[in-house]
Amino acid sequence: MGKKMKQLALAGSMMLCMSAQAQVSDDIVKIGVLTDMAGVTADVTGKGSVVAAQMAVQEFGQTVLGKPIEIVSADHQHKTDLGASIARQWYDTGKVDAIVDIPNSSIALAVQRIAKQSKKIVMFSGAGTTALTNDQCSPYGFHWTYDTYALAHGTASAVVQNGGKDWFIIASDYAFGAQLAKDTTQVVTAGGGKILGTVRHPLNLSDFASFLLQAQTSGAQVVGIANAGNDTITAIKQAGEFGITQSGQSLAAMILMIDDVHSLGLDVAQGTYLTTASYWDMDDKTREWSNKFMQQTGKMPSMLQAGVYGSVLHYLKAIKAAGSDDADQVAAAMRTLPINDVFTHGAKIREDGRVLRDMYLARVKSPAESKYPWDYFTIVQKIPPEQTTMPLSQSTCPMVPAASK
Repeated sequence: MGKKMKQLALAGSMMLCMSAQAQVSDDIVKIGVLTDMAGVTADVTGKGSVVAAQMAVQEFGQTVLGKPIEIVSADHQHKTDLGASIARQWYDTGKVDAIVDIPNSSIALAVQRIAKQSKKIVMFSGAGTTALTNDQCSPYGFHWTYDTYALAHGTASAVVQNGGKDWFIIASDYAFGAQLAKDTTQVVTAGGGKILGTVRHPLNLSDFASFLLQAQTSGAQVVGIANAGNDTITAIKQAGEFGITQSGQSLAAMILMIDDVHSLGLDVAQGTYLTTASYWDMDDKTREWSNKFMQQTGKMPSMLQAGVYGSVLHYLKAIKAAGSDDADQVAAAMRTLPINDVFTHGAKIREDGRVLRDMYLARVKSPAESKYPWDYFTIVQKIPPEQTTMPLSQSTCPMVPAASK
């Protein structure tokens, strides 16, 4: 190639680079972690979710299309109006391109509506309601880590198959708990079991005595705990004080994470089955990433924090592939690219925004089985997405083609 041709090629390359850079709005890609910093789910999201997002940015290389990436964060305090206000301000004037995490289904649904109106990306790791990918789905919304359908079809199915047919459910009284109780009920009855009663409690409850008494007097074989975070920990601890398991009933925590087990201790939590999207001790890569996370947080990552990391990394890959941070182009690229990160391999995004991923049925180890710090889970089996994802034939999402229903 002659000198002139080389100059032309170089000039063309520079123009392409400049064109790509010009496609980043405000000359920055800004991602907001909307989370719970001090409430009932702070241990499994909160500051750890912010660290996870930052680790994704570091892994990606700190810039995308030649522009810097910034992580901002805020505490929604489990107040729907506050969470919605933060999201609107971020999207409208804060130059935030995408919001992630959002533990609390009621807040997540509110943010989904705002993101759709604003034509901005939102990726849910902390929220669990299936409404996010059903009647309230959005072309800009992605349900990343889990939903109540996945938890119910993992944990409840396993308990029913092992003979736990009669259930009493204690659920938190907001969108997540209501949906989790509903999904659990469907799984139990489909497996030939019965629900003898369901009660709902307010968020962040300190005294479960009246609810546990109802569960105890129901005579149910299984007491299903359909709440999250500190509520789960408190309910299980007080169930022990009430002698629930000593009297022959079993506990089934519909969502139980590694931080919850750490707080409870293996003596209390041992033998409990749970469904998880990830575990820090799966292989060398998950251990390496998790040990870096622990250096910054003092603990191992929950599946929700691992999901924040994965969602941010995939979003940045999509911007690079699209050559723009335009939400429509990025959303299309996110649906096209396979999802691969330390914890997730070959997952994909469905028409309704649901991430199709492998889940894992795990059992909490006994103190004797645990050999080193945070060695809490035995992975019983991998569960393919076909078993833990609501079929499109049941979908109420307007984006799902009629032929798929």
